[in-house]
Amino acid sequence: MSDRPEMIERPSYPTALGASSLKSITLLGCDLAEDVMGKVGFGELAFWLAAQRRPTPGETRVFEAVLAALADHGFTPTAIVTRLTYLSAPDSIQGALAAGLLGGGSRFLGVTEDSGRFLHDVLAAHDGPLPPDDAGWDALALETVRARRQERRFIPGLGHHVHKEGDPRTPRLLEIAAEENLFGPHLSLFAAIGRVHPQVLGRTLPLNGAGVCGAALADLGLPLELLRGFALLARTAGLIGQLAEELRRPVANEIFLSVDLNNRSVDPEPYTP
Repeated sequence: MSDRPEMIERPSYPTALGASSLKSITLLGCDLAEDVMGKVGFGELAFWLAAQRRPTPGETRVFEAVLAALADHGFTPTAIVTRLTYLSAPDSIQGALAAGLLGGGSRFLGVTEDSGRFLHDVLAAHDGPLPPDDAGWDALALETVRARRQERRFIPGLGHHVHKEGDPRTPRLLEIAAEENLFGPHLSLFAAIGRVHPQVLGRTLPLNGAGVCGAALADLGLPLELLRGFALLARTAGLIGQLAEELRRPVANEIFLSVDLNNRSVDPEPYTP
């Protein structure tokens, strides 16, 4: 019987992201302190972390334009709930931020992912080569809008509750993508939907900013599963701004009291399925 201790095989957890040793930290194969800090912007780093490749300057510009477009959009439910949560628990800034981020769904922020996935699915189901010109994209878009109308389903990214005559973020992001030669099939289809949908719906709806952001991110080749994550990344900065303003010019208590002092008692109404 051997006196040598039995060797225990340790588990291995491979990662290309951050790793630390006694004297250094590596991130994405680079020395964090020497090669990243002060040399790589946060937007570029966020893209790099998600794609596992360093973006080109043009990709960084489009990506950061998306982040800027989604950072803040006024007193949306996500902003209001962040302020109200901070009012209730000022000792928990992480709770206030988390409350706002948890509100990112199908009506606010989540449209970014919904639009990217919708456009991707249409393109994946398309037989043959992609259209070579606007006329071809318009034909595909017309077919797509008609199919959604027949199914009685909305088109993600079409319409806005405030910018009913046009979302100012949309043409600007389309312009930036074109300038960087990153106007790909998702943006082409999305723009075509904007041109042709009145023929089917009988009215003109704006292409909203969240939708065009989803199309742009999909054209950058970023994982569809992460598109909502990028919207939440952008909105985190906006929510920090909301909290910073709440510290200087608080409104949360007034919002709370507006509801609390103006509620009225009504008879119970049984649930009817």
